[in-house]
Amino acid sequence: MDHALDLLAFCGSPGAGAGLLLGLFVAGAAGSALHCVPMCGGFVLGQVADRMARLPAGALCEWRRVGTGALVPYHLGRLSTYAGLGAMAGAAGDAVARLPWLGGVSGVLLGIAALMFAAHALRLPGLARVPAGWSRLVVRAARWGGDGYLLGVALGFLPCGFLYAALATAAAGGSAGFGAAAMLAFGLGTAPALMVVGIAGHAAGGRWRRGVGLVSPAVMLLNAALLAVLAARSVTGG
Repeated sequence: MDHALDLLAFCGSPGAGAGLLLGLFVAGAAGSALHCVPMCGGFVLGQVADRMARLPAGALCEWRRVGTGALVPYHLGRLSTYAGLGAMAGAAGDAVARLPWLGGVSGVLLGIAALMFAAHALRLPGLARVPAGWSRLVVRAARWGGDGYLLGVALGFLPCGFLYAALATAAAGGSAGFGAAAMLAFGLGTAPALMVVGIAGHAAGGRWRRGVGLVSPAVMLLNAALLAVLAARSVTGG
């Protein structure tokens, strides 16, 4: 069974299944100010400071500062990791769903994703805690990754409950292609907040966080509600 097609069909019209991908993009944009900036903002600011220090004084124009702060190769590295993780999650979800006694696994995964997005929207305590050993391992690998793209690839593996919620949605799609697309959409949503921090600095990033933070819980709750409806439909066959 192609679970991705089932999910897309719910969105109304052929091809309008992009609505689910759009939902992940919006959820990534809304939640990144509260989750990605605190976790990865230091890595972004460190890279920008290092690159600006290596620029000759004559090259310090406004466009060069914006280009340096955007850290496009770094974000491409993160997106590569997210797409790879999404493809693996989607393929694993498909393999599990094919087992005769686990046919409803996509609904379960969507339900888990809905609960995790709702928990982040309500800012329940303990969600930001990640295994310290795993975080140290990823940071150590990032040092070997050097600048730009490889650093983004390494840091894309930083453990994060927000990321796990998106991966659960990707796994529910039931295909590697849908999983990769889902995580690309989510990753693209998380990029603007980090780019604002890189270009405008921590103070401006703080203002961005406060602004987005006003609507972030509502957006993630709406996303959780959509996923919950999809989960119910998948389980009941409705």
